[in-house]
Amino acid sequence: MNTSSFFLYLAVMAGVTYLVRAVPFLLIRRKIESRFLRSFFRYIPYTVLSAMTFPAIFFCTGSVLSAAAGTAAALLLAFFDQSLLVVAMASSAVIWVVSLLV
Repeated sequence: MNTSSFFLYLAVMAGVTYLVRAVPFLLIRRKIESRFLRSFFRYIPYTVLSAMTFPAIFFCTGSVLSAAAGTAAALLLAFFDQSLLVVAMASSAVIWVVSLLV
């Protein structure tokens, strides 16, 4: 890739990023009164984060079985209100053990 195409791609990405953030402010000028829409918009960050994270979880280990075991361990520990450090270390240990066994 040459320098001119890099800067063109960079400018397009910057423009798209700006538009995604600026258009809602330009189109919606008053407070959203709909309870449904406010609830919907409240969950968008969690949805986007999940949509980006879960594919990476299942394809990072090379074995879907070890990734599923680690995910299950992380979800179980998170359900029981364990700290982030405990969840991360335990799920990594489960992935490591399952990878050794498979």
